[in-house]
Amino acid sequence: MKYYFSFLISLLIIILSIDSVSAKEPAILSFETGVLEDKEFGAVYLDLTIEEFSERGFSFGDGITVEFDNGFRLENIPYYSGYYVNIGETLACGYPGYPHVAIVRNYSAPMWEESGVTEDTSATVSLVQKGEYLATEELFHLTYDSVQKDGESDIQFGNFRPLKGGKIQENLIYRGASPCDNTHGRASVADKLIKDAGIRYVINLSDSEEEVEEFRQEQGYHSPYYDYLLEENNVILLDLNANYTSEEYNQKLSHALFEMTKHEGPIFIHCQEGKDRTGFVCALILSLAGASEEEIIEDYMITFENYYGITKENNSEKYNAVLSNIEGFMDYIRGETTLQEGAEEYLVKGGLREKEIEAVYQMLCGKELQGDRNK
Repeated sequence: MKYYFSFLISLLIIILSIDSVSAKEPAILSFETGVLEDKEFGAVYLDLTIEEFSERGFSFGDGITVEFDNGFRLENIPYYSGYYVNIGETLACGYPGYPHVAIVRNYSAPMWEESGVTEDTSATVSLVQKGEYLATEELFHLTYDSVQKDGESDIQFGNFRPLKGGKIQENLIYRGASPCDNTHGRASVADKLIKDAGIRYVINLSDSEEEVEEFRQEQGYHSPYYDYLLEENNVILLDLNANYTSEEYNQKLSHALFEMTKHEGPIFIHCQEGKDRTGFVCALILSLAGASEEEIIEDYMITFENYYGITKENNSEKYNAVLSNIEGFMDYIRGETTLQEGAEEYLVKGGLREKEIEAVYQMLCGKELQGDRNK
């Protein structure tokens, strides 16, 4: 009998231990949080930082479900450190340097509008499968420093270069990192680069007037040449999100390219990093100038060598993964025709008349488009 009671006591201790562990570690990882609007891209921010999201047990590469209390639900989407999905697909993104985890539809309509949420909405986030998308996260994961390394040139650090390809005039259009937004530590370097290149006019794709003023008030801001261009009304502020397929993006960009023709070059184009929004715009400009696919790809991929050290020779796997971005840009520009004709059609949809498109081409290439196309 004493052995029977000993067995019962041991069994009770085991059951209590299991209950104690279960209380500390729920079988389902799930929590509720508020939401905030990402004013720049229109994403839905979860009201907690990337670090806090990690502390709750979520890691890059996990599959998660997000359900808002208005009934909008996103089932088993990936949580990545970057925008590693195709155009139009949804993800949760903890992008380095950003304040919160964002729920985004990549290069598409703002998730804030699509989901119909407000700042009174709450979201329930649940883990579907740990590491479900880890292979993609590891393939695409890219990081870079916000501090210039020893031996790293200003040109590389500032992701700065002139566009080359087709019939575009030499040293006319430049691209690079922002000379005013210092999120990634490059503003003052980019400012020096545009001054040295003699930039006369700037197309700022990413910022509003209010955002630029906020940058200028930040401690450590030092971009005197950009300030000079602003004061001379030689900067156009487009305040674009990443959705290059939208009507707003199309109209604003088309107007900016025509407005460019009223100013002297050289011209500088930037967003925050000079990577994605700038990448699409430069692909469009090079397409209009008659550049080949190879020339457009070469220009785009320099960014990934500058920031991440990726080349086709030293990391073909990551190089080919990144290549899908610029191929997507070109597919959209080309449509059912050629790159050059597709670029013209894009500007027509944006509201430019034939003579205005002609003026853009003439500035880019120093000759008339009519009779010169594809020669």
